[in-house]
Amino acid sequence: MKLGLVLRELHRSESELAHTLLVVADRHRVDHEVFHVARDLARWSQDHVRQIAAIAERYGESLDPDDGGEAGLLAALRDKGSEAMGRLREPGLLLLRDLRDVYLQASGVSVDWEMLGQTAQAIQHTDLLDVAERCRPQTLRQAGWANSKIKESSTQVLVT
Repeated sequence: MKLGLVLRELHRSESELAHTLLVVADRHRVDHEVFHVARDLARWSQDHVRQIAAIAERYGESLDPDDGGEAGLLAALRDKGSEAMGRLREPGLLLLRDLRDVYLQASGVSVDWEMLGQTAQAIQHTDLLDVAERCRPQTLRQAGWANSKIKESSTQVLVT
C-alpha cells in the first residue's frame, strides 16, 4: 500500500500551505481582514498537519506534528527574497499574487484529501476516512477565501 507516501506528501503540502498563509498574513498586515483571516486559516492547516502525523504512524510514517508552517532557515531566506520582490511591485499586485498562490496550494491539498478519502473509503479504513472528511472541507474553504478575495480585489488593482 502507498498510503504512507500520500500521507507524507499531504503532510508536506499542508505545512507549506500553513507557511504560505502565515507569510501572506505578515506581508499584508495593514489589511486587517487579510491578516486575521490568513492567520486563522493557517491554524487550520497546522491542525491538519497534527492530525496527519497522528494517523501516519499506523501507515509506517513518522511525521512531525509540529511542522505546521513556521519558517525555517530556507523558508526565511525565500521569504526575504519574496519580500524584496514585493517592494518592487504595487501592494495590490503582490496581494493578488499571494492570493493566487494560496488558492493554487489549497486546491492541490484539497485534491490530495479527496484521493486519500476515496482510498480510505474503498479499503474501509474509517479512521483515515474520518480525518479526510474533517480536513477537506476546511481546505476547500481556504481555497474559497482566496478565490473570493481575488474576485473582490482584482478589478480595482488591475484597472487603477
